[in-house]
Order: sequence, then C-alpha cells, then structure tokens
Amino acid sequence: MWKKLHQLAIPARLYQVCGALLPWLMVASALVLATGLIRGFGFAPADYQQGQSYRIIYLHVPAAMWSMGIYAAMALAAFTGLVWQLKMANLAVAAMAPVGAVLTFIALITGSAWGKPMWGTWWVWDARLTSELVLLFLYIGAIALWHAFDDRRLAGRAAGILVLIGGVNLPVIHYSVEWWNTLHQGSTRMQQSIDPAMRSPLRWAICGFLLLSVTLTLMRLRNLILLVDKHRPWVSELAARRGYS
Repeated sequence: MWKKLHQLAIPARLYQVCGALLPWLMVASALVLATGLIRGFGFAPADYQQGQSYRIIYLHVPAAMWSMGIYAAMALAAFTGLVWQLKMANLAVAAMAPVGAVLTFIALITGSAWGKPMWGTWWVWDARLTSELVLLFLYIGAIALWHAFDDRRLAGRAAGILVLIGGVNLPVIHYSVEWWNTLHQGSTRMQQSIDPAMRSPLRWAICGFLLLSVTLTLMRLRNLILLVDKHRPWVSELAARRGYS
C-alpha cells in the first residue's frame, strides 16, 4: 500500500493515473448529478410548508456540504505536504482550492436565495452564514498565496499553513446552529422524517457534486503537474507525442 502511495508522489505517475480516471469520472458525475437534479427539480413533491422554494436544497445542501469536505481534504493534504515535504500534496491543495471556492460561493448564493422569503432580506450576519463567508475568504487566500510566490515550494508552504490555521473554522460552520441562537435551520440530515421522494434525489445530488468536484480537481491537478514540471524530460516527451513543439 505504501509503495503505491509513494508512486503517486511521482508527478509523471500521478498525471497518468488522473488521466486514466478522468473519463470514467466525467461520465459518472454527469449521470449521477443529472439524475439528482432532474428528480429533485422535476419530480420531487412540493414541501407542505415551503412549497416549491425548498427545491433549492438540491443545489445548496450538496454545495455547502462539499465546500467543507473539500477544505477538510485540503487541510489533510496541507499537513502531508508540510510534514513529509511532498510536492504533490501541495499541488493537491492548489488544485482543490478553486473548486472549493466555487462550491462555497454557490452555497452562499443559494442560501441567500432560499432565506430571502423567510428572513425578508438577502443577507443576515448569522453565525452559519458568516462562518461560511469566512470559508470563502480562506479559499481565496489560499489561491492568492499560491500565485503570490514564484517559488512553488514556498507558495505551497504558505498556502498550506493558511489552510491548516483556517481548519478551525470547519467545526464553527458545522456546530454554529447548535452553539448559537441562529436564524439558519439545523443541519440537513438524511432522516426518516424526510419524504423518501425528496430524500433520494438529495442523495443523488450530493454524490453527483462529489464526483464533479473530484473530476474538476483531477483536471486542474494534471494542469498544475505540467506547469510545475514543464522543464522535465517526461513533459517534453509527452508534448512531442502529442505533436506540440
């Protein structure tokens, strides 16, 4: 197992593995996400309290869930990169950051749209919303630090440190509705109290967002590997095989 993990730390090998997985992930993410969204927006019954407006959960809940999940994965990769000095771990942080930032932005926008009818305003400085906004700033900060240094090793270290420090925000987001008297509703759970006709599409959407996030991350990771190793012989050989000069 450790031998296989060590092989993934080799840029050329990781580039090859990502390339082999991507076609399957693209198809799977498209099918699963389409199934969840079509069933959620087109066939799930209306909510007895919120009517049709609740359907935004099929975008909001998966985006919010994986905005935190991706950051947790970034923190793990950042720790690995800082402790074991693995270049590919730092690249993984850089690859995940834009994907996580987009999901966080989607979660904030859809959350505001969902809350408008209930709160009477697009935004309130609620603990859950504010901590999610902080998460967006952390993503943007990691992206900015990655691009702030010409030295990729230094850039990866700086971004990794920020990501690890920002990890304290994750439990704040998750438990904010329990720790404080917030306007935001409690965390969405796959409880039996949820109508199965609503719960099933949500599960599909959550899985679809995960597959899409992994797909986009691997696509960006491959590009970053080529960027960082552009002067290495294997990249030159790859370019020659594809007809690039």
